[in-house]
Amino acid sequence: MFLRLPACLTALILLAACGGKNDLKDPPVPLGDFVLGHNIIVAENVQKVPISRDASPAEWEASMKEAVAARFGRYEGSRIYNIGISVDGYALAPPGIPVVAAPKSVLAITANIWDDATATKLNPEGKSFTVFESLSGETVIGTGLTSTKAQQMEALSFNAAKKVEGWLLEHPEWFGMTKAQQEALMAERELQIEGQSKADKAAARAAEADAAAEGKTAQKGKSNFGR
Repeated sequence: MFLRLPACLTALILLAACGGKNDLKDPPVPLGDFVLGHNIIVAENVQKVPISRDASPAEWEASMKEAVAARFGRYEGSRIYNIGISVDGYALAPPGIPVVAAPKSVLAITANIWDDATATKLNPEGKSFTVFESLSGETVIGTGLTSTKAQQMEALSFNAAKKVEGWLLEHPEWFGMTKAQQEALMAERELQIEGQSKADKAAARAAEADAAAEGKTAQKGKSNFGR
């Protein structure tokens, strides 16, 4: 039960945050013929841990809904899956606390998923997650000193949606795949990401070379004009 979490979360927010990166520009992970149906977020019973900024249930529902849509709305399959998330508890690091005691922001959620066609809940029990903001120079000293409430909520919601994605990847059978099929598709995805990364780096180098050439041309023009 989440009723026991506040004391635990109070201790957890003093720990270092977890790492992460914005991967939404990459191809989505393989989830079979997935397409997002209902995106249900409920935060009416959310609990705030002491030493936290205030955030209303409506604010959490909007933030998580946006994060789920951004991550799972990229799929264009034909089999509808509904995702439901309960926002259980949070702490948003406030400003004005000495660096040595600056808390970290944290979010606790419970997730469920349904196959829309069969109206079947795929997980017998809700899956609980506790997530922090991404590790950076800012989060090491507590983001209350460096980030707004909206930025903290966005980072936590992003990481929570990514955690849900990782959980879904643990169950390829929910999406009509075997583990071997999923691993093969993941390998193809990694090659695609690697190829795009190389292309991006090559384009960046070409742009730098063009800028340098233009700079030299402009400088030469100025030198000739001064003669």
